[in-house]
Amino acid sequence: MTMEIGTGLLAPLGAAARRARIVLPLGALALVLAACNRVDTGTVGFWDIIWSMVILFFWIMYIWIWISIFMDIFRRNDISGGMKAIWIVALFFFQFITILVYIVTRPKVTAQDVQMIAQAEAANKAASQVSTADELAKLQQLKDAGTINDAQFEELKKKLMS
Repeated sequence: MTMEIGTGLLAPLGAAARRARIVLPLGALALVLAACNRVDTGTVGFWDIIWSMVILFFWIMYIWIWISIFMDIFRRNDISGGMKAIWIVALFFFQFITILVYIVTRPKVTAQDVQMIAQAEAANKAASQVSTADELAKLQQLKDAGTINDAQFEELKKKLMS
């Protein structure tokens, strides 16, 4: 089995892969043409409903991405206020191109992201170091100091044990 340069992963599959490269786009084209065949006929068919759902899905994804980028611009602390204003204005007036440019130009991990990851790991580490026995010892100290009474001690102990 030889692999030709530039053919990628489909080269070992041979003729079936070459047919798939032709048949799949043609099948997609046929599906689009079949769906668009009944434009303005006054009736709603199966493909009208399918295409409406596809369009609705992509419209919701577009809105979701737009809102996510809007929130990310305000969350980031490595962008100045003026630059944030420029991004927001561009996001309102040139939505699609601004979304693409922002996604391409945004670094994968910012210094703020690293800081948030470190804080989350520190919080998890601190939470994992606290044991039930430590909590019971603290409750006993509070009871001995008179800060809580016996009923409160038993109630807190019951919550801790469950």
